[in-house]
Amino acid sequence: MLMQRISETGCLSDQELADFVHAAARTMPVDGKRVLFIIPDYTRSMPMPQLFRALHASLHPRVAKMDYLIALGTHPPMTDDQIHTLLGITAEERRGPYADVGIHNHEWQNPDRLVQVGTLSEDEVEAVSNGLMRESVPVKINKRVFDYDLVCIVGPVFPHEVVGFSGGNKYFYPGVSGEEILNFFHWLGALITNYEINGTKHTPVRAVVEKAAAMVQVEKRCFCLTVVGKDTKAVFFGSPEEAWDQAADLSAETHIIYKPKPFHTVLAMVPEMYDEIWTAGKGMYKLEPVVADGGELIIYGPHISEVSITHGQYIKRIGYHVRDYFASRMEQFSDIPRGIIAHSTHVRGAGIFENGVEKPRVQVTLATAIPEEECRAINLGYRDPASIDSEAWKNREDEGFLVVQKAGEILYRLRA
Repeated sequence: MLMQRISETGCLSDQELADFVHAAARTMPVDGKRVLFIIPDYTRSMPMPQLFRALHASLHPRVAKMDYLIALGTHPPMTDDQIHTLLGITAEERRGPYADVGIHNHEWQNPDRLVQVGTLSEDEVEAVSNGLMRESVPVKINKRVFDYDLVCIVGPVFPHEVVGFSGGNKYFYPGVSGEEILNFFHWLGALITNYEINGTKHTPVRAVVEKAAAMVQVEKRCFCLTVVGKDTKAVFFGSPEEAWDQAADLSAETHIIYKPKPFHTVLAMVPEMYDEIWTAGKGMYKLEPVVADGGELIIYGPHISEVSITHGQYIKRIGYHVRDYFASRMEQFSDIPRGIIAHSTHVRGAGIFENGVEKPRVQVTLATAIPEEECRAINLGYRDPASIDSEAWKNREDEGFLVVQKAGEILYRLRA
């Protein structure tokens, strides 16, 4: 049964959020049982500290065990200090009242932590991808999910470049999945393109996520949140499918801004929670639709000094290119995980590759702490962040300038 709470004043108070969690917890069949919560890392905006404390107060007296698994996908593992900040607890509290709560990073590269729950057949892949791909895909997931009687997803829902809208069963795949299905559906999303998928509710990639999640035979629940900045507008609770369904509809109303015309210069000022281009690329994903043909999108983040901690060696080899640069000759990149190739195309955006010549639709420029030589080497532009005066560009939309603070979660589209 779906439960929901939508603020009538703009945002839910901490007490309102806690009251909702307590009410939802009363419906969960967990007395004397083991419960696992799957949660996002620090690259997602949500009131995790409030939820962590509310869940503990509601369920800890009833359950035999309650633990947390951080849905990293392929992001770097979180340190203890980062985990404490994410959950809003101190090291002393973790050793004290929360000492028996296990908090685990997902280990996507550790085969000993994964189990195969099924396979997507060639026929299924061809059907779900509308003929774009034909192959069989092993479906693997962190085996820890089977150590518990109930698994509960806790996370926000936003427009997303690969699946359409994040949240729900996406916390299983790719959140705590093996790399085979992760690389497969990221490349499927890249073939369809960010431009087509981002902010679209039902996509082929979401269909893959739902098929894979159906193979995870455990009792499931889900909290989906609609978050704006640091405020929670709404929270939904039920099965992952029904909670996500309602949250995605509200996200479409909340997290998409329509503009009447495109801009020749777009400044995507990414927040510090995006500390590498691997995640800061969301500034491009969410703003690509409103950049004019031949315009420039600037990812501004003076705090960023890495392309990718985990995947940087691959990206430095292949650089950033449009989809058809890769799709026309995939055999040349057979040793590169397709999830990394997909990231490359998402950051570079739309364009064509004909007769050996690449023509991106827009220029993508980094204004970060990454040196100019490295930016050029990976086929991106460079600007010294100190040379950018964002205040001078504000309030000049009529002149073709768009400045977006905390870029990466709100999707911008052109009004039809």
